Amino acid sequence: VQLQASGGGTVQAGGSLRLSCTASGRASGPFTMAWFRQAPGKEREFVAAIRRSDGNTLYKDSVKGRFTISRDNAENTVYLQMNSLNPEDTAAYYCAAVESGLIKTSMRSTTRYPYWGQGTQVTVSS
Repeated sequence: VQLQASGGGTVQAGGSLRLSCTASGRASGPFTMAWFRQAPGKEREFVAAIRRSDGNTLYKDSVKGRFTISRDNAENTVYLQMNSLNPEDTAAYYCAAVESGLIKTSMRSTTRYPYWGQGTQVTVSS
């Protein structure tokens, strides 16, 4: 499975961006896809995840109400709509995938995802 992420950029605080992640290769069947982010000098952290089969989602508390994860199963693509961005959201954003439908308690862990895309940089200026 290969993941291709896109959509990063630089915006002012309060602005919006939409990230996309498209899976190719062996990309059918039950899947969980997620977004993580990593700021300089910090560990990679969970942002949001979605279960392909039923659309069940999970969010990091600080992004609830501002970010929305969604999927297009026909296109094997997951989106992360990010609104009301603030400088603390600045990071490299990574999409990740696993060929199973994770339960919510597992979705936050980086170790559950064997497939990773390249990072896409999001910079929010104040």
